[in-house]
Parts: sequence; C-alpha cells; structure tokens
Amino acid sequence: QVQLVESGGELVQAGGSLRLSCAASGPTASSYNIAWFRETPKNAREFVAAINWIGDVTYIADSAEGRFTISRDNAKSVVYLQMNKMKPEDSSVYYCAGGRTDTVYRVESRYDVWGRGIQVTVSS
Repeated sequence: QVQLVESGGELVQAGGSLRLSCAASGPTASSYNIAWFRETPKNAREFVAAINWIGDVTYIADSAEGRFTISRDNAKSVVYLQMNKMKPEDSSVYYCAGGRTDTVYRVESRYDVWGRGIQVTVSS
C-alpha cells in the first residue's frame, strides 16, 4: 500500500503562486496515478489535476486551465501541483489521491488512496 502526504499549503495573495507537493512512499509507490481534488462549498470533492505515474499523460480542470500545472519527479516519488495566478475561489482543502487504474481519470471513484488534505487560502 502507498502512503501519500501533501505539503506546501499556505496563505497566498490573489494573483500569486504556490506549489503543492504529494510525496508517495511504500513498495508500490511508483505504480500509482496521482490526482489532486479540492473541496467545494457543498463539501463534495472537485477534480483539479491528474497525472499518470510515468508522467506522460496529464489532465487539468477547466477552471485551472492555463494557470495550474501538474508534474512529477519519479526519482523522488513526488508529484507537484504548480498553481499560478491564483484566485480567491481557489481557496479550499486540497487532497492528493492515488489509484492503480489502467489510465488517468477525473472522477473521485477511480482513486482509493488519499492524503489527509492541506489548506490553501487565497486572499483578495
């Protein structure tokens, strides 16, 4: 089983940038696709970005297109979410999730390992 730990959450001003990290550990860490989700005002989880563990397939939510980038460093078993031009509506608890599906998906049900979440707050 893989363990996922998020880091990098902070308070940032609107228009600013920050980078979240998802560190994976365990014997099977390299076999997991990784996605980022965030909580909505209705307490659902909204897809943000995903990457397969090889790193050659990525997806970005429409709301983040052109602003967010997902990438990986397999030597360090870390996936990054680079967030630029941040908006107050980006404020949320962000979760790193892992799944061992055949390809990358945007839906929560395709991921079965989750980090604890990390707070991101964007001030206006």
